[in-house]
Amino acid sequence: MNRYSFWQSALLDYVEENKARPFVWGAFDCALFAAGAVAAMTGEDIASGYRGRYTTLAGGLRLLKRDGFASHADLAAAHLPEIHPSQAQVGDIAAVPAHDAGLFALGIVQGERIILLREEGGLGSADLLEAARAFRV
Repeated sequence: MNRYSFWQSALLDYVEENKARPFVWGAFDCALFAAGAVAAMTGEDIASGYRGRYTTLAGGLRLLKRDGFASHADLAAAHLPEIHPSQAQVGDIAAVPAHDAGLFALGIVQGERIILLREEGGLGSADLLEAARAFRV
């Protein structure tokens, strides 16, 4: 998977276009937000088989488990090289612990911060030091 030559502007446009979009499981949640960023930068949608197929966190996890993944971070790892979070660069994907043990919120690395989609809607951020996993785009 290769980034477009214009990946930086494509990523900026993607974040800007989605900054006020509401959180909806299966349509626009943290995993699909991160996958959308990957698609904006590369043209490849690593979550195309999951969009619109679940309406709750439990439903999404059931689909992932049927496909052999424990979490959406494991799905990311199946498509993107996993790196140590300290090696993550702008545009990479990071996984921050969230919800129950073993689950993560996926976001987009922006320097020392990770842009995350919040369940209450809109974008938030976390420190890159909070990332438990990271994936090179």
